[in-house]
This record gives sequence, C-alpha cells and structure tokens, in this order.
Amino acid sequence: MKLLRGFWKLLVGIKDALVLLAMVLFFVGLYAALTARPNPKLAASGALLIRLNGTLVEQPQDADTLAVLSGNGPAAREFRLRDVVRALKLAATDPAVKAVVLDLDSFVGGGQAAIATVGAAADGVRRAGKPVLAYATGYADDSYQLASHASEIWMNPLGAVLIAGPGAPHLYYKGLLDKIGVTAHVYKVGRFKSAVEPFILTGQSPEARQANQALVDSLFQTWQDEVAHARPKAQLLAYVRDPAAAIAAANGDQAQGAFRAGLVDTLGDRIAFGQRVASLAGADAVRGPGAYSTLSLDSYLAAHPEADGGKVGVLVVAGDIVDGLTGPGSAGGETIARLMTAEIAKRRIKALVVRVDSPGGSVTGSDRIRSAILAAKAQGIPVVISMGSVAASGGYWVSTTGDTIFAEPATITGSIGVFGIIPTFAGTLQKLGLSADGVATTPLSGQPDVYRGTSPLFDQLVQTGIESVYRHFVELVAGARHMSPARVDAIGQGHVWAGGTARQLGLVDRFGTVDDAIVFAANKAGLSGADAAPRWIEKEPNSWKSLLRDWAQKRDPGSDVEGAIDPWTRLAQQPQMLLARALHDARALAFGPAIQVRCLECGAAEPVRTSDRAALATLAAQAAAVAP
Repeated sequence: MKLLRGFWKLLVGIKDALVLLAMVLFFVGLYAALTARPNPKLAASGALLIRLNGTLVEQPQDADTLAVLSGNGPAAREFRLRDVVRALKLAATDPAVKAVVLDLDSFVGGGQAAIATVGAAADGVRRAGKPVLAYATGYADDSYQLASHASEIWMNPLGAVLIAGPGAPHLYYKGLLDKIGVTAHVYKVGRFKSAVEPFILTGQSPEARQANQALVDSLFQTWQDEVAHARPKAQLLAYVRDPAAAIAAANGDQAQGAFRAGLVDTLGDRIAFGQRVASLAGADAVRGPGAYSTLSLDSYLAAHPEADGGKVGVLVVAGDIVDGLTGPGSAGGETIARLMTAEIAKRRIKALVVRVDSPGGSVTGSDRIRSAILAAKAQGIPVVISMGSVAASGGYWVSTTGDTIFAEPATITGSIGVFGIIPTFAGTLQKLGLSADGVATTPLSGQPDVYRGTSPLFDQLVQTGIESVYRHFVELVAGARHMSPARVDAIGQGHVWAGGTARQLGLVDRFGTVDDAIVFAANKAGLSGADAAPRWIEKEPNSWKSLLRDWAQKRDPGSDVEGAIDPWTRLAQQPQMLLARALHDARALAFGPAIQVRCLECGAAEPVRTSDRAALATLAAQAAAVAP
C-alpha cells in the first residue's frame, strides 16, 4: 500500500511539474508575442498592396476576444484612416514602390468624407508619376468612389457597376408598439430631431422628409462632383440615371455596359490584372501566374513607423459619446478627458487639434470632453477642430471648443437638438391580464413608472430638463460661432447639414483634412520643423486583442486573398446593414442616458462597425436556435 501511495504521489508530482512547465512556456510565449515587433523587412521593390477587406474608420475598435476564440469573430477588418493615408503619402516618394494596388474586392465601405481623403492621397501618388490600379469583381458607391481616383480601374468580366446613391428606408416601430401595448414617452426640442419619430409615427414627418432629402441630395451631389473630377471622360451622370440603358446597349452585358460608359478601363480576371501589375512592379515567380512583387500594407507601415513626437496634440473623439471609461472606437467621456488632462500636465504640446468623428450621444459625456479641452485652451493653447465623416449633435457640442473648424464637403454635422425616450408597459400588462399598484411618499416616488405610465409631473420635469439642455447647447454654439441665440435656434432645431451647407451657415469655417488642420494649428502656435508634427492623444488598441485577431484572420490558408463581393451581393446585404444600424441605435436608446444629444439620422456617414455586425449575427443565431 505504501508503495502504491508513493507511486501515486510521484505521478501527481510529475503532473504538477508538467502543468507548471506548460504554464511557464505559455506565458513566456505570450510575452514574446506581445513584445515582438512585426518584421519590417520588405521586398526591395514592388507594388504597395492596399487590400481593404473591411471598413475604413477613424479609430478601430478592439477585437472581441471571446468572439475570436469561438470562431465567431467578424471577418471584416477595420482600417484606420490615417494609416492608409500615411502609407499612400509615403509611397508617393518611396523609390521602392513602383505602383499602388487598391484591392477593393472585399471593401465594405466607410464614410464618404473618409473615402474622399484616401482618394486625395491616391491622387498624390499619381501626381508623383506612379500608377495606381484598382481591382474588384464589381463596384458599388463606396468602392467606386475610391476606385475613381486610380489611373487604371479593372473589373472582372462577370462584374458590374451599381451606383445606388445615399438614402435608405428606416424602421418605424409605432405600429408594433401599439400592438404590444408599449407607450413611448418622447421628450424633445427641435422640429427636425427625427430620431424619435420611429417611436411615435409610422412614417417620416414632412419636416423630417424635407431635411433628410436635402441631406442625401447634397451628399450625392458631392459624390458625383468628386467622381466626375477624378474621371472627367466617364459618362457618369447618364449611367447613374439609367444604368439599364447602358447595359442594354451592350447587349445585356453589365460589365461591357460599364466599360463602354468609361466607368472602368479594363475587363479582366485576377490573373490578367496581376500580370499587368507585374509588368509595372516586377513579377513573383514563386507564387505562380498573375503574382507580382508585393509590399503589403501592414508590413509597409511597420517598416515606416508613425512619427509621434511633435508639439501639435491631436485628440481623437471617435464613435458614440458615452459616459465613463471605454476602449478605442467609442468616445468615453472620462477616458478622453483623462487622456487630455494627462497630456496637459506633461506640457509637451503647444497647439491642439480635436479630431471629431462622432454622431454624439451622452450630454454629460460630451460636456466632460468639452471641459477637458477648455482646460487646455485656458493655458493659451490654440484649439482647432477637424471634423471627419460625421460631427453632429454631441459631436458638435465638443466642436464648440474650437477657434477654427475644418470639415469636408461630405461631413455630416449640425443636429443641434436634444431628445429623450422612456417606454412604459401599462398596455402590455393589460393585454396579459396583469396590473400594478403601490404606495408613494412624494409625487416622484416610483417615477418613471414603467408599469402604469409616467405622471404629468414627471413628464413636465423631463421636458423642462430637455429644454434646459437645448438652451445651453444653443448658448454654447452662439458663443463659439459669434451668432445670436436666435440665429442658432433657427439653424438648429435638430436639423442635420452636409459640410458645404454648414459652411454657408457659419457652423464650419474651412474645408480641409486633419492634415490641413494640423498645419493650420502649427502655424497659429508659431511651430515649424519637427515641432509642427502631430502627437496623437488617443487610447491605443489592446495589443493582445489585436494579436489574437490577426492570428485568427491568418489561420485560414486562403485568407491572403479575400472572397470577392459582387455588387449584387452588396445590395443584397443592405438589409443586414440596416438591421445592424437599427440594433445599434436601439441599444444606444435602451441603455443610454435618458437625455441625449445624438444624431440617429447620421447613419449614412458611418460604416457599420464590426461589433454591430457581431451583435446582429448573435441575434440571428439565437433566433434560429429557438425557431420551430
């Protein structure tokens, strides 16, 4: 027996030692993986390959660790706008880059203003005398906007160009809420704050329809102007107005229809396209037919790290504005305020650019960010605002700190208005044969009473709060833009404006990119040389999560070439995108603060985030699991 006990202890000891050794090796490997830098070694020369297999965003979100480990992580990647632009600007003067390839086969999209910025950077490559080639199986609005800046647009002979233009239906919940007995108590200021209309109407109000139509018309005109300027010989307007006629003239061949209209330059498959790139940048005999010498975007950026030691601070406010601490891709009021406060304490910056790409959200979160920026301004630091694809509602609240506001013609801004929604379920309970009763000590006891409905006093107090916030919002804008409160109220009212109109109204000062804003801020502070370079103030993505995501994306041996998305599939996926946005908005309203400065009409300017896609996929899986 003693012998058996001793043998057992020996086995347990060996097991414990092996477990300990495995844990040590795991953490050593993890540390090495997290601290190792990507190998910046590149081919001597070749084509810079920018494969945008995902969305273009101002600030990527952290990867969802659980989703990645479970294999349910979103396939679409988020590319940071300034990384893509930086790579293109480097390529323009880098002798190792013989050409630039824009692989748009899996490009999901991005804000119109963001795509225009990338397009301008591609124009810079062409001005430097280098070819820019775009390839896709087919093109839709976003991908064609970017491809139009290429010197050669290639398309698969089985593809098509389908331009839908901005504009899409929105879900209205009033009929459903009535059927299930839910009452949506809406509090708002602003005739055009149509974010609340789906809960109280079955369709757009005349005011909302007028404002929304004016917005999409302005955005589409800007899109047409940009593409027409990039490709002046293309019969763009005729094709967009009647694509069926162009296709019919080509005997029903959609690709030939786009080719004859001058929208694409060459029809060919990937092998033919690769051979064309190889003739410009050199072939890669190892990888087979159609392969060319490639400088991948990630490796190229790793080999040319971003300079970040200047004295122009750039504070990034990207995503929904929420209270508290958040990760990248969401504008946590406390997170951004702490970053700004810490930077001020270091006394390293002499000018500040606030990069805003947000539809707003929390009132208190917006004001927390604004206060932190004003603390920098109080120290004599000039503040310049740079608007991205959208800087509306709470995003504009933050922008009132700027001395000068830069935007793009396709920026969506304004939405100076406030709203709140509280649902109650008295009708639902009645349909189920339930009721509620209780006692109170004050008129506000138990309010908001979701079982029996809100009281007139509670409604009055909330509406008073909404009106108070709106007056404060108007006063902030009036003081910042040197207007009378009456003038701000007239152009406010929750109205959403495109950048061109906003400039005419005085809500924006200049057109320009974030780089233009940085140069302007540096000049204002008297900075030059290395001091005029940016110093980015933002929460960096989690290194472990990024590493895990990259590993998961490379597990598939075929992931080097992403699956093509033809234009018909893109159109077919639009309902999914609309549902993902609706789910995002519903979560923001259900779990956000009672009073919000948020622009829900700004969805046209924002790509669907990977987190919203993942949430929709989870919801669909749950629905399928319970379906009979």
